[in-house]
Amino acid sequence: MIRVIAVAVLAGAAVFAGGGAWADGDSPFFTFKDRRITESSGLAVSPTRKNVYYTHNDSSAGPVFFAVGSNGRTRATFTLQGAAARDWEGMAASRDLETGAGVLWFADIGDNFDGAWPDISVYKVAEPTTLRDAVLPAVRYRFRYEDGGHNAEGVMVHPRTGRLYIVSKEFSGSVYAAPKRLRTDKVNVLRKVGSAPIMATDAAYAPDGSSFVIRTYFSATVYRAPGDQIARVSMPPLEQAESIAYTADGRALLTGSEGAGSPVYRVPLPPEVLRETTPKPAPTPTAGRRAEGATTLVADTKADEDAGVPSSVVAAWLAVAAGATGVITFIARRTR
Repeated sequence: MIRVIAVAVLAGAAVFAGGGAWADGDSPFFTFKDRRITESSGLAVSPTRKNVYYTHNDSSAGPVFFAVGSNGRTRATFTLQGAAARDWEGMAASRDLETGAGVLWFADIGDNFDGAWPDISVYKVAEPTTLRDAVLPAVRYRFRYEDGGHNAEGVMVHPRTGRLYIVSKEFSGSVYAAPKRLRTDKVNVLRKVGSAPIMATDAAYAPDGSSFVIRTYFSATVYRAPGDQIARVSMPPLEQAESIAYTADGRALLTGSEGAGSPVYRVPLPPEVLRETTPKPAPTPTAGRRAEGATTLVADTKADEDAGVPSSVVAAWLAVAAGATGVITFIARRTR
């Protein structure tokens, strides 16, 4: 019952947020055909193969992920050896900085009680070299937040540095950076490096590392760096927006949803985002000072905006949440 009420709260907030500029007639990029994919919660583009996409189910599923083609059909299913799937909420793909081989990351970071677990886990797996069903060895890294427990659903890896980041899913969310060198013999500490939009459900780095995106139930926001917002991007209406990834060329976003036969949409990045993330020639000293001042002004202006949802929506959402809390309390008392 509480889960149903929570979904109703989110639905109400979505109404307040409005539909954005997305065209209702646009069709999905592909739809998952595999009946086993019922709660697609993470999405990643293969860093080494063309037209191969990876996904996994949410909680209550085993440590399993799927390789899917651009037609939505499963090409192979993989199981992580020795891994658990307490609450897998996201995944990321990167390349090994030394060899260039593909690497996949699976984040067991969901915590609906915001601190019920003493630590969370992320599993690192070498991208399979063949698309045939197999059991794969995984390396487990354990983490804890420097400021206490959090619920989280977003994970991303910087393609140039290999550093891992976790994005919490809260009313006042945050971006947390993992240590540069991860240890398997101790719990790694996640340190806060920036804020995140309200109720972030996923995150991903652009293939060239020039920017990253954070998804919420309502939209997506592109950043140059933590706290340095470029633009908010309208997303297609989805039943429960859970995943986001960049296309291989970095010019568009892929976003998906939970549910059987769920769709994945391709959303082209706005021209202003592409301009801002395109490498620019080094400025002259004078021009550099002018540009630095302009950039600071833009950053200060954007910092005043809510990266995830307008303030009016936040107020409305809080009002709906307060009403839902009253309903939950009433039901709890009646069912003692």
